[in-house]
Amino acid sequence: MEKITESPSPYNDLERMSTTELLGHINTEDRGVPEAVGRVLPEIAKLVEAIAERMRRGGRLFYLGAGTSGRLGIVDASECPPTFGVPHGLVVGLIAGGDRAIRKAVEFAEDDREQGWKDLGEHAIGADDTVVGIAASGGTPYVVGALETCRRHGILTACITCNPGAPVTTVSDHPIVVVVGPEFVTGSTRMKSGTAQKLVLNMISTAVMIRLGRVKGNRMVDMQLSNVKLIDRGTRMVMEGLDIGYDEANALLKQHGSVRRAIDSGRG
Repeated sequence: MEKITESPSPYNDLERMSTTELLGHINTEDRGVPEAVGRVLPEIAKLVEAIAERMRRGGRLFYLGAGTSGRLGIVDASECPPTFGVPHGLVVGLIAGGDRAIRKAVEFAEDDREQGWKDLGEHAIGADDTVVGIAASGGTPYVVGALETCRRHGILTACITCNPGAPVTTVSDHPIVVVVGPEFVTGSTRMKSGTAQKLVLNMISTAVMIRLGRVKGNRMVDMQLSNVKLIDRGTRMVMEGLDIGYDEANALLKQHGSVRRAIDSGRG
């Protein structure tokens, strides 16, 4: 059976289209992605609750993928410490071929069924951890093999794929299947499939961090103050939280090193 992600594009003779026509058709296809994600919100919600429960016990979240899928996981994982103030290593992105594959494709790295588990082993993967395999096609050996071994060791597994019934869904406790249909360029899953994966990853990490108390109101009160823009944003959050002036808020923020601690100290 042909995979949906590999099925022919509904558009043909792309090289004969004007630039405006190309962009218009791509945009039309992209509009359906959020709707497809919306159809699997119940499944995403169950996964978020399961991850948060394990993280409260000291567990971690691992994203595992190859190519575009692996890079998307790394991007989401890398944003968690600066956004939510969590330690590096709480959310980890792993890619077939290692760090050099982030910038340049490593040939056949995704075809090694054993390497995913070996990569997880370097992080002392344990029973309270969660591993989310990201594979648009749903058949990537690097991902499928790792999740299969995780299940044998009692580690919670999930996947984000765009093909119903794909092999990765059979080794996942929480399969997330976002059916976005054929790609504008046949088989180019960095497009709609990649967009769907990015949306789901945003949902997972953001909702988990909110469940863990890393957001207050709608503010990133634990964000890292790593540049001038973020210090200014944090200062304004302290101003709002304590109803004080900019200079006083800025001094409190610098003294305590985080928005949360600055506001708590001001109220204490």
